[in-house]
Amino acid sequence: MAQKRAAGKPEERRRGGARQNPEGQLKKRVETRNTPGSRAQWKPGNMIYPVPAVLVTVADCEGNSNIITIAWTGTICTNPPMLSISVRPERHSYHMMKETGEFVVNLTTESMAWATDYCGVRSGRDVDKWKETGLTPEKANVVDVPVIKESPVNIECRVVKVEELGSHHMFLAQVVAVDVDEKYMDEKDTFHLSMAKPLAYSHGRYYGMGEELGSFGYSVRKQEKGAKAGRKTSKSAEKAGGAGKVRKSADVNGGKKATTRPEQTRKANSQKSDGPRNDKKRQK
Repeated sequence: MAQKRAAGKPEERRRGGARQNPEGQLKKRVETRNTPGSRAQWKPGNMIYPVPAVLVTVADCEGNSNIITIAWTGTICTNPPMLSISVRPERHSYHMMKETGEFVVNLTTESMAWATDYCGVRSGRDVDKWKETGLTPEKANVVDVPVIKESPVNIECRVVKVEELGSHHMFLAQVVAVDVDEKYMDEKDTFHLSMAKPLAYSHGRYYGMGEELGSFGYSVRKQEKGAKAGRKTSKSAEKAGGAGKVRKSADVNGGKKATTRPEQTRKANSQKSDGPRNDKKRQK
């Protein structure tokens, strides 16, 4: 006796059931993502973005140099000044750093975005990155590694320790010199990195920095100003008796808060306008 064939179209039977609806599933996922408080759980990974995309220059003992793009870099100590970069051991630049123990972190700008990406997807074994990108090597002040002229900041480093963590090895290095482009200095010798339009990297894409949202400590300064104004208002209200609504007025010159109750203002105005009549009463 022949077996009863499964219902449905041939492609449905081969897949073991009804055809899936990718558009419907995508719509459902989008709706879920837009639900307040919902979170998608991913496998463990690095999601610290945005980060600076820097160009690290290296050289071997024979003077051959190369450029590698690094996104995994960061400050690790203030005194002594130290930073770290993480590099895969199979990279062409890795053995140069291990050999000489020196490298330079060159900050990048929006105008250097193409070169920054190129140096991250091409190997120095196959191409001359200096030639292909048009970047200009210059002699460093301390280390025997060239700096990039087009970079607004060159951070010269000497390796202190190499941590072999896994897929990447972390180079812990001490900063031995910092070179900055003087065209971003003002008349007071203040350095303005924002004028260079620094480049940032976030989850596979490059971005500019955007507009400034605040300066270091601005959140505390706002709170202190608000707290002082609040204390002054409270004290004035207590002196006025603590009853009735308090009207606030700002002193344009000093930014001070003056507080008066409406009934006090009306009384003061009436006394001013009734001054002569009050004098007559007193004379009687």
